Amino acid sequence: MTYTTQTPIAQLKKTAAELKLYGLLAHWDELGHPLPDWVVQLLNWEEDERQKRGLQRRIRNAKIGSFKPLADFDWNWPKQLDQAAVLSLMNMGFMQQDKPVNPIFVGGNGIGKTTIAKNIAYQAAINGYSVMFITAAQMLNDLAAIDSDSTLKRRLKYYAQPQLLVIDELGYLSYSNRHADLLFEIVNRRYEIKSTLVTTNRPFAEWNEVFPNAACVVSLVDRLIHHSEIILFDGDSYRMKEAMEKKKQKTPRKKS
Repeated sequence: MTYTTQTPIAQLKKTAAELKLYGLLAHWDELGHPLPDWVVQLLNWEEDERQKRGLQRRIRNAKIGSFKPLADFDWNWPKQLDQAAVLSLMNMGFMQQDKPVNPIFVGGNGIGKTTIAKNIAYQAAINGYSVMFITAAQMLNDLAAIDSDSTLKRRLKYYAQPQLLVIDELGYLSYSNRHADLLFEIVNRRYEIKSTLVTTNRPFAEWNEVFPNAACVVSLVDRLIHHSEIILFDGDSYRMKEAMEKKKQKTPRKKS
Protein backbone atom coordinates (compact mmCIF):
# COMPACT_ATOMS: atom_id res chain seq x y z
CA MET A 1 0.00 0.00 0.00
CA THR A 2 1.26 3.46 -0.90
CA TYR A 3 0.42 6.21 1.59
CA THR A 4 -0.31 9.84 0.69
CA THR A 5 -1.19 12.98 2.63
CA GLN A 6 -4.83 12.05 1.90
CA THR A 7 -4.53 8.75 3.82
CA PRO A 8 -6.47 8.96 7.10
CA ILE A 9 -4.20 10.03 9.96
CA ALA A 10 -5.42 7.12 12.10
CA GLN A 11 -4.19 4.67 9.42
CA LEU A 12 -0.82 6.44 9.20
CA LYS A 13 -0.40 6.37 12.98
CA LYS A 14 -1.33 2.68 13.07
CA THR A 15 1.30 1.97 10.40
CA ALA A 16 3.92 3.88 12.39
CA ALA A 17 3.09 1.73 15.42
CA GLU A 18 3.31 -1.49 13.36
CA LEU A 19 6.70 -0.36 12.07
CA LYS A 20 7.78 0.40 15.66
CA LEU A 21 8.72 4.00 14.90
CA TYR A 22 8.48 4.92 18.56
CA GLY A 23 10.38 8.19 18.26
CA LEU A 24 7.96 9.39 15.60
CA LEU A 25 4.98 8.28 17.68
CA ALA A 26 6.31 10.09 20.76
CA HIS A 27 6.19 13.39 18.85
CA TRP A 28 3.10 12.60 16.74
CA ASP A 29 0.99 15.42 18.18
CA GLU A 30 3.72 17.93 17.31
CA LEU A 31 3.58 17.08 13.58
CA GLY A 32 0.44 19.10 12.94
CA HIS A 33 -2.37 18.49 10.48
CA PRO A 34 -2.13 17.71 7.67
CA LEU A 35 1.02 15.69 8.28
CA PRO A 36 4.20 16.93 6.61
CA ASP A 37 5.11 15.19 3.32
CA TRP A 38 8.32 13.81 4.81
CA VAL A 39 6.35 11.79 7.38
CA VAL A 40 4.29 10.08 4.67
CA GLN A 41 7.43 9.43 2.62
CA LEU A 42 9.17 7.94 5.67
CA LEU A 43 6.26 5.55 6.26
CA ASN A 44 6.32 4.48 2.60
CA TRP A 45 10.07 3.82 2.75
CA GLU A 46 9.80 1.82 5.95
CA GLU A 47 6.81 -0.18 4.71
CA ASP A 48 8.56 -1.03 1.42
CA GLU A 49 11.71 -2.11 3.23
CA ARG A 50 9.75 -4.28 5.65
CA GLN A 51 8.04 -6.04 2.74
CA LYS A 52 11.38 -6.64 1.01
CA ARG A 53 12.95 -8.07 4.17
CA GLY A 54 9.88 -10.24 4.77
CA LEU A 55 10.07 -11.69 1.26
CA GLN A 56 13.80 -12.35 1.57
CA ARG A 57 13.21 -14.10 4.91
CA ARG A 58 10.38 -16.26 3.54
CA ILE A 59 12.43 -17.34 0.52
CA ARG A 60 15.45 -18.08 2.71
CA ASN A 61 13.39 -20.11 5.18
CA ALA A 62 11.64 -22.01 2.36
CA LYS A 63 14.95 -23.67 1.33
CA ILE A 64 13.74 -24.02 -2.24
CA GLY A 65 17.19 -23.95 -3.83
CA SER A 66 17.81 -23.36 -7.52
CA PHE A 67 15.16 -24.22 -10.09
CA LYS A 68 14.12 -23.59 -13.68
CA PRO A 69 11.44 -20.88 -13.98
CA LEU A 70 8.09 -22.10 -15.23
CA ALA A 71 8.44 -19.76 -18.21
CA ASP A 72 11.28 -22.00 -19.43
CA PHE A 73 9.42 -25.27 -18.85
CA ASP A 74 8.92 -27.41 -21.98
CA TRP A 75 5.20 -28.22 -21.80
CA ASN A 76 5.45 -30.28 -24.98
CA TRP A 77 7.86 -32.80 -23.50
CA PRO A 78 5.57 -34.72 -21.07
CA LYS A 79 3.16 -37.10 -22.75
CA GLN A 80 0.58 -36.27 -20.10
CA LEU A 81 0.47 -33.13 -17.95
CA ASP A 82 -2.49 -30.81 -17.35
CA GLN A 83 -0.93 -27.40 -17.98
CA ALA A 84 -4.12 -25.55 -17.06
CA ALA A 85 -4.27 -27.29 -13.69
CA VAL A 86 -0.63 -26.39 -12.95
CA LEU A 87 -1.13 -22.74 -13.90
CA SER A 88 -4.22 -22.65 -11.72
CA LEU A 89 -2.11 -23.79 -8.75
CA MET A 90 0.31 -20.95 -9.48
CA ASN A 91 -2.55 -18.52 -8.79
CA MET A 92 -2.58 -19.73 -5.16
CA GLY A 93 -6.32 -20.38 -5.07
CA PHE A 94 -5.68 -23.78 -3.50
CA MET A 95 -4.21 -22.02 -0.45
CA GLN A 96 -7.29 -19.87 0.05
CA GLN A 97 -9.98 -22.54 0.35
CA ASP A 98 -11.86 -23.10 3.61
CA LYS A 99 -10.25 -26.55 3.57
CA PRO A 100 -6.82 -26.00 1.96
CA VAL A 101 -6.11 -28.27 -1.01
CA ASN A 102 -3.19 -30.73 -1.15
CA PRO A 103 -1.64 -30.75 -4.65
CA ILE A 104 -0.21 -34.20 -5.36
CA PHE A 105 2.07 -34.79 -8.33
CA VAL A 106 2.32 -38.43 -9.44
CA GLY A 107 4.67 -39.64 -12.15
CA GLY A 108 8.04 -41.02 -13.16
CA ASN A 109 11.49 -39.51 -12.79
CA GLY A 110 12.69 -36.44 -14.62
CA ILE A 111 9.35 -35.25 -16.04
CA GLY A 112 9.18 -32.00 -14.07
CA LYS A 113 7.41 -32.72 -10.79
CA THR A 114 10.12 -31.11 -8.64
CA THR A 115 10.56 -28.13 -10.99
CA ILE A 116 6.86 -27.29 -10.89
CA ALA A 117 6.68 -27.90 -7.13
CA LYS A 118 9.54 -25.44 -6.59
CA ASN A 119 7.86 -22.83 -8.78
CA ILE A 120 4.66 -23.15 -6.76
CA ALA A 121 6.62 -22.92 -3.50
CA TYR A 122 8.40 -19.78 -4.71
CA GLN A 123 5.13 -18.20 -5.85
CA ALA A 124 3.59 -18.92 -2.45
CA ALA A 125 6.51 -17.18 -0.71
CA ILE A 126 6.12 -14.15 -3.00
CA ASN A 127 2.43 -14.02 -2.07
CA GLY A 128 3.24 -13.79 1.62
CA TYR A 129 2.82 -17.43 2.71
CA SER A 130 5.30 -19.26 4.90
CA VAL A 131 6.77 -22.17 2.93
CA MET A 132 9.07 -25.14 3.47
CA PHE A 133 10.49 -27.31 0.70
CA ILE A 134 12.11 -30.58 1.76
CA THR A 135 12.59 -34.11 0.45
CA ALA A 136 10.76 -36.94 2.19
CA ALA A 137 14.09 -38.59 3.07
CA GLN A 138 15.47 -35.43 4.71
CA MET A 139 12.38 -34.84 6.80
CA LEU A 140 11.72 -38.41 7.89
CA ASN A 141 15.36 -39.22 8.67
CA ASP A 142 15.61 -35.99 10.66
CA LEU A 143 12.58 -36.93 12.74
CA ALA A 144 13.53 -40.60 13.15
CA ALA A 145 16.96 -39.68 14.53
CA ILE A 146 15.46 -37.80 17.49
CA ASP A 147 15.42 -39.67 20.82
CA SER A 148 13.98 -37.04 23.14
CA ASP A 149 10.18 -36.77 23.27
CA SER A 150 10.32 -33.03 23.93
CA THR A 151 12.71 -32.45 21.01
CA LEU A 152 10.54 -34.57 18.73
CA LYS A 153 7.45 -32.54 19.65
CA ARG A 154 9.27 -29.30 18.78
CA ARG A 155 10.47 -30.76 15.48
CA LEU A 156 7.03 -32.03 14.54
CA LYS A 157 5.68 -28.55 15.22
CA TYR A 158 8.44 -27.13 13.01
CA TYR A 159 7.30 -29.21 10.03
CA ALA A 160 3.60 -28.72 10.75
CA GLN A 161 3.88 -24.93 10.99
CA PRO A 162 4.43 -23.63 7.40
CA GLN A 163 1.32 -22.63 5.49
CA LEU A 164 2.66 -24.66 2.56
CA LEU A 165 4.80 -27.75 3.13
CA VAL A 166 6.30 -29.33 0.00
CA ILE A 167 7.42 -32.94 0.49
CA ASP A 168 9.47 -33.96 -2.53
CA GLU A 169 10.43 -37.43 -3.77
CA LEU A 170 8.13 -39.53 -1.62
CA GLY A 171 8.30 -43.11 -2.83
CA TYR A 172 11.88 -43.23 -4.07
CA LEU A 173 12.97 -45.07 -0.91
CA SER A 174 11.36 -47.57 1.45
CA TYR A 175 10.82 -46.59 5.07
CA SER A 176 10.24 -48.27 8.39
CA ASN A 177 7.02 -48.26 10.38
CA ARG A 178 8.45 -45.46 12.54
CA HIS A 179 9.00 -43.30 9.46
CA ALA A 180 5.42 -44.00 8.37
CA ASP A 181 4.07 -43.03 11.79
CA LEU A 182 6.08 -39.78 11.74
CA LEU A 183 4.81 -38.85 8.29
CA PHE A 184 1.27 -39.61 9.37
CA GLU A 185 1.75 -37.34 12.39
CA ILE A 186 2.85 -34.46 10.16
CA VAL A 187 0.00 -34.97 7.69
CA ASN A 188 -2.53 -35.36 10.49
CA ARG A 189 -1.43 -32.12 12.18
CA ARG A 190 -1.85 -30.26 8.91
CA TYR A 191 -5.08 -32.00 7.89
CA GLU A 192 -7.78 -29.52 6.80
CA ILE A 193 -5.70 -26.64 8.16
CA LYS A 194 -2.71 -26.14 5.85
CA SER A 195 -1.76 -27.26 2.35
CA THR A 196 0.75 -30.06 1.80
CA LEU A 197 2.17 -30.55 -1.70
CA VAL A 198 3.59 -34.02 -2.35
CA THR A 199 5.58 -35.29 -5.32
CA THR A 200 5.78 -39.05 -5.72
CA ASN A 201 6.78 -41.61 -8.33
CA ARG A 202 4.38 -44.19 -6.89
CA PRO A 203 0.60 -44.40 -7.30
CA PHE A 204 -1.19 -44.64 -3.97
CA ALA A 205 -1.88 -48.34 -4.51
CA GLU A 206 1.88 -48.92 -4.19
CA TRP A 207 2.45 -46.91 -1.02
CA ASN A 208 2.33 -50.11 1.01
CA GLU A 209 5.65 -50.90 -0.70
CA VAL A 210 7.08 -47.55 0.39
CA PHE A 211 6.01 -48.21 3.99
CA PRO A 212 5.96 -52.03 4.24
CA ASN A 213 3.74 -53.38 7.02
CA ALA A 214 2.87 -49.89 8.31
CA ALA A 215 -0.64 -49.88 9.76
CA CYS A 216 -1.19 -46.19 9.14
CA VAL A 217 -0.75 -46.17 5.34
CA VAL A 218 -4.48 -46.24 4.55
CA SER A 219 -5.20 -43.41 6.99
CA LEU A 220 -2.20 -41.46 5.69
CA VAL A 221 -3.38 -41.66 2.09
CA ASP A 222 -6.97 -40.93 3.13
CA ARG A 223 -6.00 -37.64 4.79
CA LEU A 224 -3.76 -36.56 1.93
CA ILE A 225 -6.32 -37.12 -0.82
CA HIS A 226 -9.44 -35.97 1.07
CA HIS A 227 -8.91 -32.39 -0.07
CA SER A 228 -6.49 -32.80 -2.95
CA GLU A 229 -5.80 -32.08 -6.58
CA ILE A 230 -3.94 -34.99 -8.15
CA ILE A 231 -1.94 -34.14 -11.27
CA LEU A 232 -0.47 -36.98 -13.33
CA PHE A 233 2.91 -36.65 -15.04
CA ASP A 234 3.70 -39.13 -17.79
CA GLY A 235 6.60 -39.25 -20.23
CA ASP A 236 10.30 -39.84 -20.59
CA SER A 237 12.95 -38.22 -18.42
CA TYR A 238 13.76 -34.68 -19.54
CA ARG A 239 17.12 -34.94 -17.81
CA MET A 240 17.95 -37.97 -19.95
CA LYS A 241 16.90 -36.01 -23.05
CA GLU A 242 19.24 -33.13 -22.14
CA ALA A 243 22.10 -35.56 -21.41
CA MET A 244 21.70 -37.24 -24.79
CA GLU A 245 21.61 -33.88 -26.58
CA LYS A 246 24.82 -32.78 -24.85
CA LYS A 247 26.47 -36.07 -25.76
CA LYS A 248 25.57 -35.57 -29.43
CA GLN A 249 27.05 -32.06 -29.34
CA LYS A 250 30.33 -33.36 -27.92
CA THR A 251 30.61 -36.34 -30.28
CA PRO A 252 33.01 -35.39 -33.12
CA ARG A 253 31.72 -35.89 -36.61
CA LYS A 254 33.41 -38.61 -38.65
CA LYS A 255 35.40 -37.40 -41.63
CA SER A 256 34.02 -38.60 -44.94
